[in-house]
Amino acid sequence: MPELPEVEALRGFLSESCAGKTIARVELLAFAGLKTYAPPLTALSGLEVEQVTRHGKFLCLEAGGLWLVWHLARAGWLTWRKALPDAPARPGKGPLALRVVFDDSTGFDLTEAGTQKRLAVYLVDDPSQVPGIASLGPDPLAAEFDQDALAAILARAGRAQLKGVLRDQRVLAGIGNAYSDEILHAAKLSPFKASNALSADELSGLYQAIKTELTSAIARADGLAAYELKDAKRTNLRVHGRTGQQCDVCGSTIAEVSFADSSLQYCPGCQTGGKPLADRRLSRLLK
Repeated sequence: MPELPEVEALRGFLSESCAGKTIARVELLAFAGLKTYAPPLTALSGLEVEQVTRHGKFLCLEAGGLWLVWHLARAGWLTWRKALPDAPARPGKGPLALRVVFDDSTGFDLTEAGTQKRLAVYLVDDPSQVPGIASLGPDPLAAEFDQDALAAILARAGRAQLKGVLRDQRVLAGIGNAYSDEILHAAKLSPFKASNALSADELSGLYQAIKTELTSAIARADGLAAYELKDAKRTNLRVHGRTGQQCDVCGSTIAEVSFADSSLQYCPGCQTGGKPLADRRLSRLLK
């Protein structure tokens, strides 16, 4: 799933690639992905792209006062096309969900792999009209997000586990499964630690890890084309997706906890005092 660093990189890439261009047409291929009906997508034809912004994991393209907003969900992606055919694409069983074509025949596709179709597209007068944006928590890279703001969030979360709090978009906007694993590893904190049980040093370490991990990932992605971002992300992850491999920091074997439809990775040596965490899926099977 693309998270804040990748979405921010896509924002920058799109800003450079399509700002000032005129939209020739927008083709909807996955009809269930469009969550609004008025104005229609045809209203974008002939409008000039003014800016591309980001809200959490949402990308927002403004053209003529209208906002085309999308969320790539777990299996979605954006592919830039240097030359698109004049003939509209035909709906089918492929991954293509939406195509935006500019008047110079360049454009981009939104695609979604797999059978669980969760990619969402909106056309609105203002991004705040999108329910997912209206309910977002603060952006962790915003200037006003300081250590006191994080402390207040964790205090309100109470006994909730850190992993879940970091991933909750209503609490913090933009952090997902991968970067929450990376942040907790950098902060040397168990993903199951209670949010209100951090010492002053642990709070400071978590705050610094949030800022450092996200800004470093954004810096690594700077200047990359859209198609390069996935590999760049995978290459630089230290714990997420590396179950069974050796931790680069302490040499311990990276472990995993599996859930119904996801999993988390952590280093027992760095984060849990060498103790393995219970695999919730296996624990249920043994009951």
